[in-house]
Amino acid sequence: MKKALVAMSGGVDSSVAAVFMKENGYDTIGVTMKLYDNEDINMSREKTCCSLSDIEDARSVAFNVGIPYYVFNFKAEFKEMVIDKFVNCYKCGMTPNPCIDCNRYLKFTELYRRAEALGCDVIVTGHYARVKFDENTGKYQLLKGIDDTKDQSYVLYHMTQEQLAHTIFPLGEYTKDEIREIAEKHHLVNAAKHDSQDICFIPDGNHKKFIEQYSHKKIGPGNFLDVNGKVIGKHNGYYRYTVGQRKGINVKREGKHYVLEIRPETNEVVVGRNKDLYTNELIATDFNWISGESPKEPVKVSGRTRYHQPLTKGTASVLENGDVKVVFDEAIRAITKGQSVVLYDGDAVLGGGTIIKTDVNEN
Repeated sequence: MKKALVAMSGGVDSSVAAVFMKENGYDTIGVTMKLYDNEDINMSREKTCCSLSDIEDARSVAFNVGIPYYVFNFKAEFKEMVIDKFVNCYKCGMTPNPCIDCNRYLKFTELYRRAEALGCDVIVTGHYARVKFDENTGKYQLLKGIDDTKDQSYVLYHMTQEQLAHTIFPLGEYTKDEIREIAEKHHLVNAAKHDSQDICFIPDGNHKKFIEQYSHKKIGPGNFLDVNGKVIGKHNGYYRYTVGQRKGINVKREGKHYVLEIRPETNEVVVGRNKDLYTNELIATDFNWISGESPKEPVKVSGRTRYHQPLTKGTASVLENGDVKVVFDEAIRAITKGQSVVLYDGDAVLGGGTIIKTDVNEN
């Protein structure tokens, strides 16, 4: 009998994933990753997805399904690989995506190693995505989930061939409504539980306050600049802003202004009009190609630069240093350093990387 380790967050998706694995004859183990103590992030126990109630929900489901359940302590790894990186990214004037880092470094690295140590054949999560083996190429493919509104392939672009070979996403062929119906049928305690919408360690959405409290450092006021470098206002710290933002911009000019660029070295924020936010080129680093092989020639792709953003057609080229340049056929609004660009061929994820450079048009 094959052995499966299911990552259980306490939510309905991972709970139904555990049900599926047990019903499909796997020797199934349920595991919750303890990523932080709520007191460490100055939040009450009730407000985050790692609360005691979430662990109890996962434990209840495991008992209902009839599988063993454990809580693994990954607090040190989460602090180093996700929270510290999140704070440092903002300090560098970029906008990170901690969900991608959590999946990359915690679920599919640390938990993957733990699964191997326990003799598990596969690791299982509640992501809405699919894995398929292509007999023609001899490679595993990462595919979008069939429910476009819940597809999570964007946050999984880092996965390797080895990881895909030992990963199952049992929810990828279902819609969210179908999953809730299955949970109700099995009388799961969390069948109607709301999905978490915020960054798990910042449930109130106030990343500026979190950064100041976590780092014990507050960066002082700086200048708002226009596209010509002229000072047109004052701000309260560059890390409070992200590209495309309009809220909190008080300048001595009429009309709506948006953040175009963040300059941490001088504590300056460049602002302009909405039309100034559009560009069709970017360069991404730390790029992972799902096949394990980068293309030798430019390839036609569809891509997105934010989670659930509509796909835009373009061309991707690998540079000499391994970074990837993407030129889209149409300009995209507010491409942001620190976010990820993920490339697709139909439903298949080709790969993705972290955006480090983008040119802002002024026309």
